Amino acid sequence: MSTNLKSQAPPSPHGSASSSLIIMLPSASSSSLNATAAASTDVFDIGKHSTVLLNVEPAEETTYFFFKKSSSSSSSGNDSNDHRPPKPLLIAAPSDNGEFPVLQFLHGYLFHNSFYSQLLQHVASHGFIVVAPQLYYMAGADATDEINSAAEITNWLPQGLQDFLPAHVLANLKKLGLAGHSRGGKVAFALALNKVATATTTLKFSALIGIDPVDGRDKGNQTQPPVLTYIPRSFDLDMAVLVIGSGLGEVKRCLLMPACAPKGVNHEDFFEECKDPAGYFVVKDYGHVDMMDDDTEGFIGKASKCMCKNGMSREPMRRFVGGAVVAFMKAYMHGDFGDLVAIIEGKAMLPVELQKVDFHV
Repeated sequence: MSTNLKSQAPPSPHGSASSSLIIMLPSASSSSLNATAAASTDVFDIGKHSTVLLNVEPAEETTYFFFKKSSSSSSSGNDSNDHRPPKPLLIAAPSDNGEFPVLQFLHGYLFHNSFYSQLLQHVASHGFIVVAPQLYYMAGADATDEINSAAEITNWLPQGLQDFLPAHVLANLKKLGLAGHSRGGKVAFALALNKVATATTTLKFSALIGIDPVDGRDKGNQTQPPVLTYIPRSFDLDMAVLVIGSGLGEVKRCLLMPACAPKGVNHEDFFEECKDPAGYFVVKDYGHVDMMDDDTEGFIGKASKCMCKNGMSREPMRRFVGGAVVAFMKAYMHGDFGDLVAIIEGKAMLPVELQKVDFHV
């Protein structure tokens, strides 16, 4: 499909970007993005839906070293073990009546799903059900088990999810998205690409979102199974893809620690391998974990604030990531491209400054 290329950076609400934005927009003949972009958008603010945050335990309780369940954890819905998930879940959902699309969200390496509660509720407040499994608490370099676990959760959704949602809240699994952060982003891509033969799913994903995805420590030192092939446009994905990157993710916090999202295995490389339609936002001056909750508890939660190069505050990055996810899901699940086009064209008031924008259809 033909595209129009604009290399001039649009005005930024936070000042001029140090590097120009690259924006690829469809020509007037394209109908998918031929929508009127609003001058501002509310996707970066909490949406109109009140939300609930639910903890759902698996059928068999498991004790993990270095992990203690929160005393505030609770479950909702049917207590029958027959319908309980294979892994612990954190579910953010609208609490008012309606039928809503579903987004499966995969956490980063060694992180807890609870570290993303504010982000998940942001997305849910705009009319989406977000299911965030705790894939593991301790793990090695090989991500195969995580990919299989993500597939198990996907296959559980039709038989079990509805039992744990508030009354009169219906899950529309015909509109199902898949997202992941950091190594969870790699796992999301691996699942969508069928990188593990045993990780088969019974449902079809409509959209894929990688939030600062990472495929190892360096090019040539990828974790198993490797996702990146370094062949442009090689990902065979029958769905729209959004990649969100952090400008500081590839910057080392100190000489003794590697960067959290090293160049050569990060967001830039993932986007290069995405076929159309694919979008790409890189956020300037924010780091690899800045989309997580303001307060992340425990040793790992506290370590997350010192192991990566961070921005001044997590809130702006979290609001942008939440808003970008909402705009993308609205576009490719509801056919409402207004908010996404506003972001791409620089007509939305953003909570952050973008370092790069690229979108091809």
